[in-house]
Amino acid sequence: MAWFDAAGNDVAALARHLVGVPSAYPPGDTHLMADAVAQAIADVPEIEVERYCTLPHVTNLVLRLRGNRPGRRLVFNGHMDTFPLVNASRWTADPAGEERNGRLYGLGVSDMKGGIAAILTAMRFLAGHRDLFHGEVVATFVGDEESMGTEGTQWLLENVPHARGDAMISADTGSPYVLRFGEKGMVWLSLLAEGKSAHAAHVHRGDSAIEKLIDVVNELKSLRDFPVQAIPEVVASIDASSVVSEASSGAGESEVLKNVTVTFGTIRGGTLSNLVADQAEATADVRIPVGVAAVAIEARVREIVARHSGVSVNVARRYEPNWTDPQHPVIRSLVSNCEAVLETTPAVNMRVGASDARLYRYAGVPAVVCGLTSYNMGSADEHVDVDELRALAKVFALTALDFLNLPAQ
Repeated sequence: MAWFDAAGNDVAALARHLVGVPSAYPPGDTHLMADAVAQAIADVPEIEVERYCTLPHVTNLVLRLRGNRPGRRLVFNGHMDTFPLVNASRWTADPAGEERNGRLYGLGVSDMKGGIAAILTAMRFLAGHRDLFHGEVVATFVGDEESMGTEGTQWLLENVPHARGDAMISADTGSPYVLRFGEKGMVWLSLLAEGKSAHAAHVHRGDSAIEKLIDVVNELKSLRDFPVQAIPEVVASIDASSVVSEASSGAGESEVLKNVTVTFGTIRGGTLSNLVADQAEATADVRIPVGVAAVAIEARVREIVARHSGVSVNVARRYEPNWTDPQHPVIRSLVSNCEAVLETTPAVNMRVGASDARLYRYAGVPAVVCGLTSYNMGSADEHVDVDELRALAKVFALTALDFLNLPAQ
């Protein structure tokens, strides 16, 4: 702990520097950010740096640090791309980074350049104390998480053997007070209704695509009552975490995590108010809890749409719900060290949003999200708490030492 508190090891200064490097998606160019990350640990020769450019605008980094002898591999994961800057005139702080009153402001500081800084600081400490752990620590910093990770985390998992490990900790936005062991699945739908145009005065000659679409939308709401084959340990964790988790994520989160949700994001159709619409379209986001398969949701959707002549559906994107045993050793280690550093026991819960942790779980790697509490994420004056940022770096270093030194299974 003395090392982390010493002058010259300020994780907040590093996070502020990284925030100042543009890497918004779109356009998504992460080359400069990758350069900044590599430069941040260029004076630590024990950390090997590999660079993988998978698209003209996407650079991914893999950092590798070996311990005193072979053993387990712990992976830290983070993404270098951010949301674009919106409502610039509403910012009272510098979007390129500003620290004041114990807060660090800046675009992407919570999602997730602060988390990257915490990982780098922990690895710098571990590089100077390789005698304290076996195995190795790997950090995968990717360039396309905001665009679903196919050319970032997914590519690394498929092409770089040491991007996989015995466990993975994601520093994506969240909270060290609520560790996230799983995520809901998702199905994105595009609905298209076709009818026949006619003047409103001759409505009997037309066939309204808008009314067809509305009928389908109303019936798709029934997905919210889709039966869930609940998994006891998942439900137990959600319920046990409810009070702590909902304090930061909002009342109702627990029910959202246990049930299917349907959100109709866009709807449009028609040309004029006095013309029967010959075409209308809508999009929907269906989120699936553990205990429901995406294929079952898709089958129900197609069954509903088939009852409505002139309406078709396309599944634009899908992925399954995923989770890691809440009692996995890496999660137990995180809980113990969050407790020691933050002096409070964190909750262990599912996550309502998506992260690259799901890609690790699909690859068979136990994964958990432990990031910074976000304030105004994606909006004006996005910021994090500086003390929490410093604490997160300590938690990461201690957890690496604990997990890598566990007895072999």
